Amino acid sequence: MGGPLSPVSLSAVLLLLSGGFCSGKDYVLTDDGGLGRVFDGIGGLSGGGATSRLLVNYEEPYRSQILDFLFKPNFGASLHILKVEIGGDAQTTDGTEPSHMHYENDENYFRGYEWWLMKEAKKRNPNITLIGLPWAFPGWVGRGKNWPYDYPDVTVSYVVNWILGAKQYHDLDIQYVGIWNERAFDAKYIKVLRNVLDKVGLTHIGIIAADGDWSIADSLLSDSQLKDSVQVIG
Repeated sequence: MGGPLSPVSLSAVLLLLSGGFCSGKDYVLTDDGGLGRVFDGIGGLSGGGATSRLLVNYEEPYRSQILDFLFKPNFGASLHILKVEIGGDAQTTDGTEPSHMHYENDENYFRGYEWWLMKEAKKRNPNITLIGLPWAFPGWVGRGKNWPYDYPDVTVSYVVNWILGAKQYHDLDIQYVGIWNERAFDAKYIKVLRNVLDKVGLTHIGIIAADGDWSIADSLLSDSQLKDSVQVIG
């Protein structure tokens, strides 16, 4: 009888056995059947009630170091997307972010810290994607009710002003805008928003709806105008 197999011989036997179980057919990735969904990157969120409120007050050099770790390409998190809350003068989970319009005839695009954060992100990564999403709205938008869809023209004007203000006062190009954080969607509001965005030259801005599950997909299939208005389901 032969002695025990040496480690080299045993490795050769295992290799031969494993080869016997492998198929000779190669697995080839192909796009012949069509392309899948595009990976747009990894994003971060500043919203939902002052979640990044403390960062702006950090002392240097620590504040800049944190910002580098968040947004600098090929370094740290290297975030590709930044979604910020469109402040609405209302408590949204952990805190309140100020609105750019406390009342209908009031406009101030220097309140809060989201403008600062977006500029710091763009400074480190000029190609970062910026998204705005309301968590709440000032009372005047819903005419005293917490339901902004009752007056879609008013709500749309409020949101579009924020987008225009971002560009005019901070040279920030918002690429996407959401509807209302974790709330039901309203088809009429989405259509009015798309129409106004196009009218003021913001055709490049995509609408994300409905900030929740995929139930809006059924409505998109049955409503061609709504489908044309929404660029991203999410």
